[in-house]
Amino acid sequence: MARIMKCIVVDDEPIAREILENHLQKIDAITVVASCKNAIEAFNEINANKIDLIFLDINMPEISGLSFAKAINKNINVIFTTAYREYAVDGFNLQAIDYLLKPISFERLLQAVNKFLGENMSFKVENTSVIIQEKSNFIFVRSDRKMIKINFSEINYIESFSDYIKIHLSDKIIITRETITNIEAKLPKNDFMRIHRSYIVSISKINSFTNEFIEVKNKAIPISRSYKKEVLTRLENV
Repeated sequence: MARIMKCIVVDDEPIAREILENHLQKIDAITVVASCKNAIEAFNEINANKIDLIFLDINMPEISGLSFAKAINKNINVIFTTAYREYAVDGFNLQAIDYLLKPISFERLLQAVNKFLGENMSFKVENTSVIIQEKSNFIFVRSDRKMIKINFSEINYIESFSDYIKIHLSDKIIITRETITNIEAKLPKNDFMRIHRSYIVSISKINSFTNEFIEVKNKAIPISRSYKKEVLTRLENV
């Protein structure tokens, strides 16, 4: 049996650490040894324990994640986490295992972990060989400079405009910088359906539909020509 890999999570945002820890608890091949709010705490942990992997935020006060990664033992693998795309090149130049853009979905994290395990074991670990507990029924999205928890059951539909999306909930609208394709990948496929390049709907919230529109909470949402056959087939067999 392969040994369990030890990791630490380093991020100055408590909720970002919590999200990663919750995701990592679902993966039996890895254990979280410590959760650190800055590079100093992380430095003390890697001196006290044998650490295999660090989930490292880049934009931190005093000592940045990039500076910290340059200073540690090269045998310790790093997966960078950040809200800023512009750091990606610097991260990969430091030979990081992967670079995760916040908000981080469980599926994307699992890809990075499997990449790490594949490079550190005699065999490549596939998704099916990592034991996963039941998935969460919510996601976190960044809005108004904080991470907001959204339960899937609260979502009526999602609307895209440029690089932002509007998540229409029962009582409010959440706006976040995200593409509709990325958010679609984070939603449970059995509960949500893409009906247009700009719209995703919650199937349970559909009031009625025609060949041209789906009505959700008195909002008529168009079905685009490219999605029509798939959408109508699925709805007619619900």
